[in-house]
Amino acid sequence: MNSQPSADWSNTRLVAGCLEGDERAWYILLERYKNLIYSIPLRYGAAPQDAADLFQAVCLDLYNELHRLRDPEALQGWLIRVTANKCYHWKRRLAARATDAIDETVDRISSSEQIPPDLMLMLEREQMVREAIAQLPPRCQEMIRLLFFEHPPLPYDEVARRLRLAKGSIGFIRGRCLKRIKKILEEEGF
Repeated sequence: MNSQPSADWSNTRLVAGCLEGDERAWYILLERYKNLIYSIPLRYGAAPQDAADLFQAVCLDLYNELHRLRDPEALQGWLIRVTANKCYHWKRRLAARATDAIDETVDRISSSEQIPPDLMLMLEREQMVREAIAQLPPRCQEMIRLLFFEHPPLPYDEVARRLRLAKGSIGFIRGRCLKRIKKILEEEGF
């Protein structure tokens, strides 16, 4: 199966495909939103294993509740709300077990309240960037990943080696890739 999410699949098409049992639709949906879902628990301070557990819980809710989604184009917001809600309850359980005070962020978010607008905007923008990167050619995607998402950051020598490029061409190609991302984001209203 193609490892890249299909940018031409709208959320409406994805939801319809998933509801019809189309495995490719499920694959594309999870590829498109996995980083968004996983990043929210990390923002709540979850360890990677807890973030993975919360990710699985959200995916299970998605599978069980997708047929109730009224507006498929609102899928991203639904995923953000469900994930934040699960994180909130996870954090409360963790705090109750440890008898520690719940941090200020969690106090602001209760299961009946909306996600703070600034957090929602930040998560939506991060997802827009992920989707823009997914629309790049594979070499640009890999370069962006190696230059900006590796921890600790990789030196240009290592990036050049992994991409089989001359070290001197990294800056030029990086610039072209960033221009492509900028154009995609501007077209999406970022």
